Amino acid sequence: MPPEEMLHQQRQMATVRAYWESMQKKPLAMVVTYGCQQNENDSERLRGMLYEMGYGFTEDKEKADLILFNTCAVREGAELRVLGNVGALKHLKARRPGVIIGICGCMMQQEHMVRQIKSKYKHVSVVFGTHTLYQFPDILFRALVQNLRVFDVTDSEGEIAEDIPVYREGDVKAWVSVMYGCNNFCTYCIVPYVRGRERSRRPEKILEELRELASRGVKEITLLGQNVNSYGRDADFSMDFADLLREVNRVDGIRRIRFMTSHPKDMTDRLIDAMAECEKVTRQLHLPVQAGSSRILKEMNRRYTKEQYLALVDKVRAKLGNISMTSDIIVGFPGETEEDFLETLDVLEKVRFDSVYSFLYSKRSGTPAAQMPDSATEEEKHARFDRLLEVQNRISREINEEYGGKTYELLVEGQSKTDPGMLTGRTSGGKIVNFPDNGQIKPGDFVNVKITKVSTWSLAGETVSGQIGNG
Repeated sequence: MPPEEMLHQQRQMATVRAYWESMQKKPLAMVVTYGCQQNENDSERLRGMLYEMGYGFTEDKEKADLILFNTCAVREGAELRVLGNVGALKHLKARRPGVIIGICGCMMQQEHMVRQIKSKYKHVSVVFGTHTLYQFPDILFRALVQNLRVFDVTDSEGEIAEDIPVYREGDVKAWVSVMYGCNNFCTYCIVPYVRGRERSRRPEKILEELRELASRGVKEITLLGQNVNSYGRDADFSMDFADLLREVNRVDGIRRIRFMTSHPKDMTDRLIDAMAECEKVTRQLHLPVQAGSSRILKEMNRRYTKEQYLALVDKVRAKLGNISMTSDIIVGFPGETEEDFLETLDVLEKVRFDSVYSFLYSKRSGTPAAQMPDSATEEEKHARFDRLLEVQNRISREINEEYGGKTYELLVEGQSKTDPGMLTGRTSGGKIVNFPDNGQIKPGDFVNVKITKVSTWSLAGETVSGQIGNG
């Protein structure tokens, strides 16, 4: 991104801040995020720019001066929720004409969605896509100060905007994007069309951000990309993701390194070796399989077979030992038969994932799969989905049972959201553990906890005396 463009955005941030100061008001923004961790990371940047423009934050729409929806386009359900929530704000806009309602993110990189918002949701005055996120200060200036309805979904996918301010809640964990976009074009997926082609951030910029996070006390970082295994392939520098992991492993202050998402076709021996040799890389791997049938995988354009995936899992476990593995699975892809589905269940039984993120196939306009013939009924698809959950829930419980009575080091994340008086932490393998708050432990501490209670979705335990340390 040209420096003069980012300088212009900085000036617009200052102008918006000055506007609110002249009004003698502290404005409040409500940012609602849908979708993946990449969207969460984008929302942190939106909040960073808002903070620089003088905004505070609220979760109460009645108090908000700006309500911004950062959207996801991967599944139809997420889009429908956005449209429903935006539609419900029509009466609020009528009562409070000064409130600015905006929609940004992946949904807004689809022309038909932009047309729908422009024509049917007149109370929405700000719309921009993933490629123009960095222009948010200028967009907000035009809507707020010039009282314009601003739609900006310019395609600028070849550029990376660095030095956008970031506002993160909490100082224990952080997400850091290492690349944007995707080149894989899985036939069911809209991401390459709304996020653009792969663009890798320069390693020095990534490491600079990580050192700043470490100086603030962040102990765990998750490196993000639609396919982190492709890092560096598009760039003019000589570094792949295995090299980047080794560099991140050297950053003082960072104690744990996670990453997602990895595409199986690009999971190299170099990367597996780096994971094994870097002591800060956690013993957890998210490796989406999507389906167990090699025929369906070919229709999905995943570029590996069931047998190749299982061989890769064996290789990972041979090198990394008892690593926790998670995955994504789609049920009901067009043309999926009962035999294909049984292949997916077979993968669950053979791999024994700690957990899976399972979804019913969602048709995405503009993708090749949307035009594929399908014979299974919705009832059959839902029944298969329920059967998959039943198998995976059993496996997850069986794996968690193996944790009982053992002691693990946790990174303390804060108060439990479901159990008052309890703290929550996470193992290197990503297991959530709740344990009693003794008043001495704080977020960011590392504690050893002995597991005393097991459930399908979480674990509970007690701290081992004298084993508290803040790393």
